This record gives sequence, C-alpha cells and structure tokens, in this order.
Amino acid sequence: MTTAPGRRSSTFTRLLRHGFTDPSAAEQLLDLDVLASVRSDPVLLEALGATADPDLALRGLVRIVEAGEEGERQVLLDTLVTAKPLRDRLLGVLGASEALGDHLARHPRDWQALVTYESADLHPGVAEFEQGLADAVDPDSLRVAYRRCLLTLAARDVCGTTGLAQTAAELADLATATLRAALAIARTAAPEDAAQCRLAVVAMGKCGGRELNYISDVDVIFVGEARDGVDETKAMQAATRLAAHMMRICSDTTVEGTIWEVDANLRPEGRNGPLVRTLSSHLAYYQRWAKTWEFQALLKARAVAGDPELGAEYVDAVSPLVWGAADRENFVPDVQRMRRRVVDNIPADRIERELKLGPGGLRDVEFAVQLLQLVHGRSDASLHSGSTLEALRALAEGGYVGRADAAQLDEAYRFLRAMEHRIQLYRLRRTHLVPEDEADLRRLGRSLGMRTDPVAELNKAWKRHASVVRRLHEKIFYRPLLDAVAQLAPGESRLSAKAAAIRLEALGYADPAAALRHLEALSSGVTRKAAIQRTLLPVLLGWFADSADPDAGLLGFRKVSDALGKTPWYLRLLRDEGAAAENLARVLSAGRLAPDLLMRAPEAVAILGDPEGLKPRTREHLEQEVLAAVGRAGDAESAVAVVRGVRRRELFRTTAADLIGSYGTEDSPAEQDHGALVDRVGSAVTDLNAATIAGALRAAVRERWGDTLPTRFAVIGMGRFGGHELSYGSDADVLFVHQPREGVSDEEAGRAANAVVGEMRRLLQLPTADPPLLIDADLRPEGRTGPMVRTLKSYAAYYRRWSLVWESQALLRAEHMAGDQELGRDFVELVDPLRYPMEGLGEDAVREIRRLKARMESERMPRGADPTLHAKLGRGGLSDVEWTVQLIQMQHGWAEPGLRTTRTREALAAACAAGLIPAEEAQTLDEAWVLAARVRNAVMLVRGRPGDTFPSDARELAAVGRYLGYEPGHVGDMLDDYRRITRRARAVVEERFYGAAG
Repeated sequence: MTTAPGRRSSTFTRLLRHGFTDPSAAEQLLDLDVLASVRSDPVLLEALGATADPDLALRGLVRIVEAGEEGERQVLLDTLVTAKPLRDRLLGVLGASEALGDHLARHPRDWQALVTYESADLHPGVAEFEQGLADAVDPDSLRVAYRRCLLTLAARDVCGTTGLAQTAAELADLATATLRAALAIARTAAPEDAAQCRLAVVAMGKCGGRELNYISDVDVIFVGEARDGVDETKAMQAATRLAAHMMRICSDTTVEGTIWEVDANLRPEGRNGPLVRTLSSHLAYYQRWAKTWEFQALLKARAVAGDPELGAEYVDAVSPLVWGAADRENFVPDVQRMRRRVVDNIPADRIERELKLGPGGLRDVEFAVQLLQLVHGRSDASLHSGSTLEALRALAEGGYVGRADAAQLDEAYRFLRAMEHRIQLYRLRRTHLVPEDEADLRRLGRSLGMRTDPVAELNKAWKRHASVVRRLHEKIFYRPLLDAVAQLAPGESRLSAKAAAIRLEALGYADPAAALRHLEALSSGVTRKAAIQRTLLPVLLGWFADSADPDAGLLGFRKVSDALGKTPWYLRLLRDEGAAAENLARVLSAGRLAPDLLMRAPEAVAILGDPEGLKPRTREHLEQEVLAAVGRAGDAESAVAVVRGVRRRELFRTTAADLIGSYGTEDSPAEQDHGALVDRVGSAVTDLNAATIAGALRAAVRERWGDTLPTRFAVIGMGRFGGHELSYGSDADVLFVHQPREGVSDEEAGRAANAVVGEMRRLLQLPTADPPLLIDADLRPEGRTGPMVRTLKSYAAYYRRWSLVWESQALLRAEHMAGDQELGRDFVELVDPLRYPMEGLGEDAVREIRRLKARMESERMPRGADPTLHAKLGRGGLSDVEWTVQLIQMQHGWAEPGLRTTRTREALAAACAAGLIPAEEAQTLDEAWVLAARVRNAVMLVRGRPGDTFPSDARELAAVGRYLGYEPGHVGDMLDDYRRITRRARAVVEERFYGAAG
C-alpha cells in the first residue's frame, strides 16, 4: 500500500476518523501478512474504532494472531469478521486492558471463551466460576484459569452487558471461587493438616460486600476449630499452615503473574495477632478489646470458603456485636475521626487525583452509608447489607436518607466506581489514582462512552460527581433530622421520631427530645429565615456533634437565633461568611463561658465572621475606646456600665479566639504552639482589665472632682495581673499609690485617694449582666490590716524598715497598669532594689522562701484535692514553676537584665540563655507551666467559673480534654500526660528550688 510522497493514504484518513491516535503505526500493523484477509474489511475498522483505545486493540489483536498456530489464525479472523458478539467482546477487552491482551498473547486459544454465551454465562455465579477453575491443580494453572474467567467477565463489562453493581458482584463471586480453589490446592498439598482442623475463610471489605474491584486486596479473616480428638494447639498450627499456604497461592508472583493479595490484617490484633483463631477467641477479643473501626469492618463479613458451618457460626456470632456498636461511647466521632485520618495521610501531591480516599471520593460515600447502617441497623434489619448501593437504597426507602440525596449519591458512586474499574482494568494493577497522561485519560473517557472530547468530558463529570459526594456525604447524616420535624410532601419518606432520637443519641446528644424541639423551632415554617436555617443546620449539627457537648451547642444556637433572628445580617453572615458558622458552632458547644458572654450581647457574633475579628485589641486601642465612652456618659455608674460592656465583648473575642485556635477548623488546623495560646490569652485579659480599671478610675474621678484628682494616683498590677498571665477567672491583684499635688495636704490627698479606690471597687462590682472585675489589694504592706492606699514616701519607709522577703518576691510582678504613668514608674524604680537585691539573696532569705513554699504546699492545698492534678498548688504546677523562676530572678536579677521581667516564661527563657538553668530543665518547666495554665483556662471556659482542678463531671472533663487537644474517649490519656509532665517538672523544682543548685 504505497502513496505519493507528501500525501496521506485513504487508510490513514479512515484510521484517524475511527479514533486512532497513531494512524501511521496502525497502518503498518494492518499491512502485516497475518491480517491480509481482513485488513480491508470495513467491519473490522468500525469495531476497532468503537473501542476505548483503537491503537491498543489493534496491537493486541496482532499479538494474538501471531501467537496462534497456523491453522487457528484464520479461524479467529473469520470468526471475528462474521460474528459481531465475539468482535465486540474481544476487541472491547483488547482496547480497554493491556494486561488481558498480554494474557491472550500467552494463551491465544482463550479467545474462544468469548465466542458463545449460554444464558448462564450472562450472569455467572460462584458455581459457574468454580466450574471454570475446576481444572486448576497448582498456582500457575489457577492463575491461567482465573484470567480466563476474568476475560469473560471484563468482556461483559466493557460491552455494557452487565452494569457496575453486577460486575462488582461477579468479581466478588470469582474471588470466592478462587479462594475455594486455592484452599483446595493447599489441602491437597498437606492432607495431614486438613485432617486435624476445621478452617473457615470469612471475606471482609469489598469482597465480603460483593462489590469487589478488578484488582483489590481481598480482605479475609480465618476461623479455626480442632476436629474431634485433636489437640487444639496442634489444630490451630495446622490451620495456620493451611491459611498461610492459601494466601501464598493467590498472592505470590509466578511466571503467570499474580492474582491478588490476600490480606488478613483486619483480624483481631492485626499483624501482631495469630493468623487463625478459634471462634471463642474471636468473640473474647471483640467483646473486650475491639475498637469501633473493627465493628465497622465486620459489617461486611461473609463466609466464603472452607467449613461452611463454622463460617456461618462466626457471622451469626459477631452480628449482634456489629449492630450494637453504635451504643459504644463516642461511636460517631470515632468513625468520623478515622475518615479524617485517612484523608490526612494522603500525600499532598496525590490528594487531587485520589479517586477512593480523597475528599469527594468513594470512601466518603462508603463511610457515610456504613455510619447510618450501624446507627439505625440496631432496630431495622432491612439495613443489614454489605453492599454500599443496596444499603443506600434501603436507607432511602426507610426514610433515613432523603430520596433525592440518595439518588445523587447512587449516581456519583456508580460513576466513580466505573472510573476505578476502568483504571484498574488497563494493567490489572491496584491503583485508585486518576492518571495524568493525556492518552490514559483519553482511553478512560472513551471507555465510559465519552467520544466527542473524552478528556474534557471525563474531567468535568468526575469533578461534578466528586463535588456532589463532598457536599452530601456528611449532610445526609443530619438533613433527615430536619425532615423528621418538617411538613413533607405526600408520599415522601421521613425519619421517624424514634429513628431521629436514635441518630441524635449516636451523635452524642444527651437529650434527643429537646434537640428535636430545637430543630423544629429553628427550621419549621415557610419563611426565608426558616429556609436558611434548614440549609445551615445539617452542617452545624455536624460541628456540634464534633464537640464535647452537642446539646449545649444546639441550645445556644437556638438562643442566639431567637435573639438575632429578625436582624437582617445574622443569618446572612452565617450563610455567606464561610468561617462564621463553624466558628459559632465551636464557641457554642465548647463550654459555658463563651456562650454566657455572647448571650448578654448576641450582636457580638459578628466578630466571628470578620477575618480580623478574633485578633485581640491593643491596650492603647481599648483605653481610647473606654475613656471616650466615659467622657460621653452622664454619670459614673452609666459610664462604668459601658466600660464593663466593652470588657464583656472583648472577653468574648478572647475566649472565641482561644477556643477556635485550640479546636481548629476545617480550613485552619489547631494551634500547635500551646505556649503562644496561653500568652495571647494572658496578654489580652491583662490589657482588657487594665483598660477597664483605667475607665473606672476616670469615671470615679469625674463624678466627684471633675478632670483632676487632688492627688496623683496610680494602679500597680501585681501577681498574674502584673505578669500579664491572667486567666479568665483571675482577680486583679493591685497596689494603689498616690502622691499629693502641690498645695494639697496629706490628709485631703489621702481622703481623695481612698474615696477613689472605694468608688472604683464599687463600680466594678455593681450587679449587672456583665461579669464583675474583682480588685484584690491584699498584697499591700501589712496586708488586710494596712491602709488601702499609701504615698510613695510611705511605701519607701515601710519597705526600708519592715519589708519581709515574701513581699520582695511579690514585687517581682509589680508593673504600672493605670493612672499616673510617671508615678507608676517612680514606684517601680523604688521597688527594683528590693526585688533584684545587689549580690542576690543571702542564705537566710533563700531558706525563708523555701520554708514559706513548703508551708504553702501543706496548708493551702484544698482538703481532698489530688496534689498530682491541682494546676496551681499541685506537684509541678504553676506555683512550683513560678517560685523556682522567681528565686532565680531574686538571686541573679541584679546582674542579668533579661531576668528583670514580670513574666514567668520570659524570665525562664532569660535564665536559660544566661546559663542559669539547663535548656532541657527549662523546657520541662515551661511545658508544665503552659499545660497547667491551659487547664485553668479550660476549666473556666467549660464550667463558667474558675477552678484549679480537673472537673469530676464526665462531660465537663471530656470538654477540657477537647480543648487540650485530646480526642473523645481519651481523658485517661490526658490525665496521665498531665501527671507525667508535672512529675518531671517537680523533679526539676526539687533540684533547682529546694536543692543545692543556684
């Protein structure tokens, strides 16, 4: 077939038109002598052009013909052009599967398996596949027979004779027959082992659910029993040898390749457990040790090979355990967390191509369906199916999933599974990655019937279906809860009130009836508000369920919605600002403090939708706002009411930022630097309280004296206030100092200063809806018996003559917070020589500090408190770390400028930098201090009142755990970690504070 140079032959053009991508190579193949009798037959070109990859199909055909014997070649070619069924099947397989083309080239007579079909051949079951494998006597012959059966199965698939579900079921049936054949070969090889034991093979995963892929690990569990009169240990050893041999027969690679891996890692204890167990051993493990995911896996258990009675006994025995799994504590969060962990472990460069495990992939559908089955299968046996599609249909028929949602998921799942099948069929390799190569994508698209622009059509359809799955896979769990309380169209199934309560219980709601009432109140009606709520609630319910207290979250949301429902911006904010709804859900369900603050002024919810809204305001910004508000107010009480309102709003901002940073969101992971979280809270609350005190001071002065008080007046922060380490429930420790103005007598100045202090404290503790700010001046000279306010001169005289070592230690935290700045600086300069004494402390002073600390440990610990879990006074807690650091400051602060700070962590870092404490010990102390500080913050956030110990209430303890980063069900780990970290810190304290070091 020659053409003039520069001109294309008519064959070249026809090949191009029929979908060949390399017409020149195809033309050369058609010119081969072996195809001489058919090369010009238009039927052949039409059939090749109908395949997924015409070039691949033609190459495969040539290889088969060349591999056949002389007399058989013409039979194949004649049959090919005269028998359309064979033509479609053979060329269809060759155009979709290079691997099956390789098999046919090695075994060219196997094409005859595709010539005729009896009616039984169109829908074969296990019996038909067993017959097809009956002649296999060794691993090689089993592989050849398996591929021959697979050839006929794939032919029906690519020609559209069978649909997705039927193909997957046939693949599982072929796997069943193969396992039986492999076990028979293993028994024949070791008849003495077979005589000693009964062995059952239970399929799990997709094989168990009769929804297998072309190439997938076949998950199994082995159950063994001794035959009568045989020692159980010997019988289990024999059964283990048989099982291991059976696995090798299927999994090993020989000259005929491999079949698939047999994976027994779903067995009790996984790879660390025995390969074969007795039935009683299985049950003992499941009843005592099994994790939630193991019951989820057992949902698909199906006896497939070996002793049928033993296999049936196993399935019957584990079934009640499977359908009772949803009663386990933290069941739903466990399942959802496992799904998230799968996604998190996918390499970043593969996640966008992951068809199975990625977001919007097959696993999302399967997890969602299995979760619903396990929750509702307890009371509805119609859901007891191992097949994802059958279970999804049953869920829709029972009203557990909306029909429209189920239909969309069904369509998406079928498409994604069809993609997976075609990707694997090409080379019969286990993969779930969508290819990147243009030719591979073209073949894949054409195999799914896309012919105009296969690559573009494929990508568009894939993204559309993945988007549907992403949108629905979690919502289908929550949306029917709304239908349960809604008016539905006639004929539409709904979730019954009982089923809704079961689902809410599984989600962690302690009062399902109340939750349903809240859902009805929020979503009923035909208003635009109700419509938006119906859109929001399925997502919010999921976020509430991911918290320690879903009931509180939903109740809080109802209260906020009732308060703000008529405002035009509230629901729009939650609907349109991606982070606002999730942030609100986290804040409402994490404890009492943040919701209490929000309920007093619900409009603060707007903070959650502003990207800058969670950042703390600076002290300058706060003071400016507070003092401006005081200036506008008519009297002191109304002025301080505004000031306290600002404090409440800013406390809410701080608690919200803390909770969201600790929990993380879908788009922003939890903050890993816990020290930074503690520092942010401490600084924010300190700045806020300082601004509040400044506002109260200005209001008290203006009320009686106008703009100028007869004496200069300053507030000195002490304790955690001065250290910028306030927790949410801390009082503000202060000292008050004044200096009479020129021409004002000491008596008049003293009266004015005391009057101002009294008025400030009164204003800040007035009973209002806003939290009070308690001012504690007990660290002043002479304590509660001494004057509330002193002049700078009086302080100097007292400290010079009477000061005790503990007072010098307390002054380490002294810092100006409000009022006259120059006076504040003068006070700090006055006390510097006391807190950083030249040449450090003498032995008597060190001994006194140690004695005071020991006395405090024995006397101030609350009766009955566990000293290993008390965050403030307990072993390795805040007090231990702070006294150790403060001792270093008093000993070396005169020589090391870095130690002259009121902040514990800064001083500890400076001590480490100066070589005063080894880095490892400093890290140990810092870790313990941060953890103890977070525990105190967590207790206040969760309970709404301060506390220094872990809560005794289980739900509150779980909420503290979630704040600290522990998953549900791991409060024991949290307490163990706390004890371990603080125990190590106490060892450092014993050495550095009580020992000879320093």
